[in-house]
Amino acid sequence: MTDYEYIMGQCRKYHFTQWDENVLRECQSIMPNLTREELVSVYRSRLLGEKHPLKQTAFKMLFADKVGKREERIKTEDTDALIQEFQDKKGGNVTLARKELRERYKAGKDKQKIASIFNVSTKSDQQWVKSQVRKEQYGESGGNNHQWKKY
Repeated sequence: MTDYEYIMGQCRKYHFTQWDENVLRECQSIMPNLTREELVSVYRSRLLGEKHPLKQTAFKMLFADKVGKREERIKTEDTDALIQEFQDKKGGNVTLARKELRERYKAGKDKQKIASIFNVSTKSDQQWVKSQVRKEQYGESGGNNHQWKKY
């Protein structure tokens, strides 16, 4: 029995029941022995849920080089290019761009540009900018400096 056959057999066995942690760890440990086609097959398997650890492990192994490079590229882009990435809703980098823009805002880099883009974005982005402005005005507590008394 090959490593691939063993993993797929375990997927069939545990499809309707809770996975045994030891078996799951064993399957994850032998996944580096699989070919690219076998990894794709594991990743696409209907026997595994969307958030299943084996599916996530297969994804990381298939796209390890691209995932790291994308995050690295986002961190090194200038703010204007990052804003374009953030506004390109079909580009697939909105979440990473949002995270980096928030970090830059907190670090004090291009705050006006970032605030203006977030203010015309989603409600959660607008709320985030408001909370940051509040923190700057009133300190970390956000203006709630009064003490509540217990009676």
